[in-house]
Amino acid sequence: MNNSFERYFSKIKDKAILAAWITGLIILISVLWIVTQPIQSHYLMRSVNNVFINNNDTRRVTTPIHPKTGELNMIGYWYSMYNSSDKMFVFAVFQDGILVPLGAIVTESGTVKEIMPLSAHAVHVFDALPESILKMYSNRIESAVSLKTEGDE
Repeated sequence: MNNSFERYFSKIKDKAILAAWITGLIILISVLWIVTQPIQSHYLMRSVNNVFINNNDTRRVTTPIHPKTGELNMIGYWYSMYNSSDKMFVFAVFQDGILVPLGAIVTESGTVKEIMPLSAHAVHVFDALPESILKMYSNRIESAVSLKTEGDE
């Protein structure tokens, strides 16, 4: 009886140690993700500007905008545009199992003016993206902007 109890306790102990390791790794990765957000935002801004330069586009993104409300559930980064009151939201969508980086130019009034591809692969598959998906993202971005402006008032 005592021997079976020790084996049972040993199995539970091993599972608890494994769960603690997994939890610790998840916490460590989460902390690293949160701490490196400004660096990620900066390098993404540089990449977007490089896309604009390579496409001979005069637009540039300048400073990251960090929303202050918890109601914005969009996954992406907001940037202000150089010499413009517009903003740019950089996000990614899945197309055939591959992330496709896109940028949405959002006017000061909160409407999406344009959605553009931000990589060579994105340019290649952009026309294959269903219009309904782009419209869905446009609506989500516009509703996130309206939630943000309502939260600021």
